[in-house]
Amino acid sequence: MRLSFDDIAGAVGGTVIPGSAMPTRPVEGVSTDSRDVTPGSLFVCIPGETFDGHDFAGKAAEAGAAALLASRNPFDGTLPVPVVLVEDTVKALGRLARFWRGRLGPETRVIGLTGTAGKTTVKELLGQVLGRRGATARTRLNLNNQIGLPLSMLAATGEEAFWVMEAGISHAGDMDELGAILEPDVALILNVGPGHAAGLGDRGTAYYKARLLSYLAPGGMAVVSADYPELVREARAVHPELVFFSAAGRQVDYRASYVTPAGEDKGLFRLWLDGVSLDVEAPFRGAFGAENVIAVAAVAHRLGLTPDEIAAGFAGALLPKQRFACSQVGRWLVIDDSYNANPLSFARMLEAAAEMAGDRPDRPFVCVLGEMGELGALAADEHRALGRRVAAARPRAVFWKGGHGDDVAQGLEAERYAGLFSPVASAEDFLHGFASCTAEEGGVILFKGSRANKLEKLVEAFVAAQTGDAHAV
Repeated sequence: MRLSFDDIAGAVGGTVIPGSAMPTRPVEGVSTDSRDVTPGSLFVCIPGETFDGHDFAGKAAEAGAAALLASRNPFDGTLPVPVVLVEDTVKALGRLARFWRGRLGPETRVIGLTGTAGKTTVKELLGQVLGRRGATARTRLNLNNQIGLPLSMLAATGEEAFWVMEAGISHAGDMDELGAILEPDVALILNVGPGHAAGLGDRGTAYYKARLLSYLAPGGMAVVSADYPELVREARAVHPELVFFSAAGRQVDYRASYVTPAGEDKGLFRLWLDGVSLDVEAPFRGAFGAENVIAVAAVAHRLGLTPDEIAAGFAGALLPKQRFACSQVGRWLVIDDSYNANPLSFARMLEAAAEMAGDRPDRPFVCVLGEMGELGALAADEHRALGRRVAAARPRAVFWKGGHGDDVAQGLEAERYAGLFSPVASAEDFLHGFASCTAEEGGVILFKGSRANKLEKLVEAFVAAQTGDAHAV
């Protein structure tokens, strides 16, 4: 972002309290954390459950912030920098991002994407593939809510060829707020499944994901999976012209199928791009990757990239951390997909990991799993269903962290699972149980669960134990 102070104050509809030093140059950059403030930037004071950004206004000014956006005057006495007062700083941050998006020229195409599973991975892949054609800005990590999305937009220079921005929702009105800020030229809906059910109410995930299509820019394009009937129905109700993709064999313009492994953590996929067939290598193993690959390829192709550019983009693509991150640790292939989990992403990762383990007795398969959060009334049933899926993957041992362990155990029992099921409360519990049930021959170990379980701590402990590096924990 690069805007004048007057533009900022006008965009958010705020009241200016002058400071002893007023900005004489455009304000560049926005931060909500005083530790990240850069000279000449805007600091937004956001109150939170643990910290209130207003309490760090002085540190932000000392770090060189040119101005502050606040809901109250955070200073006693003379203001070192001007403060723009608004009623709600989060909503004002969104209005500022929307203003910045409106400053973009037609040469910058804005892609907004959402889905239940895999959206951060697809965002990263799409950004890397589009990067073959021109500079691309994308959402940082998974900062995709009413704070993260505006910050990601405002971090862009405005000179990029593409913006790839992720929209994540937990409550009924979230997509309306995010869509209005983003106004994408291309809206991509990857998939739908039980996720954040506790906050979305009775209308269902597909309805709320499809709300993104209501905020397309004039002449914008909607790219939607054809593999989820409820999503197709809801998307058509919002936007009559849809570009469909499929990883389930539906005869639409954009299709993909998984062909074969192409290495320990890569797969070969066959794509059909509006009449053109090509094979690409992508950083996935298993059928679940076909959906990610064709979603990315469909958008890239519609935005003008050639099949060769698309294939080259996939060949050089890297996945973000804790998302199907595969590494060889001693004799074990570690699959770290511990960033988050819901029923849809769990089913896909179990399938991929089981394929990688194979049926060979010299390559045991171990699952280290955690509770799925925010499922509301669906939680017990979905965890029992997860137990049945885990049993079908035939791991030697299952370590479980978090709630609903009894439900998972019921699902395992229903499928006559004969391996070990061991609830654990800590990394120490897990390492003790692991040592008692596995031999030295190595194998494949999958880590997956919702963020609240902090399974990354178990990943770190496992790596440290296998390598003898105490500093790895």
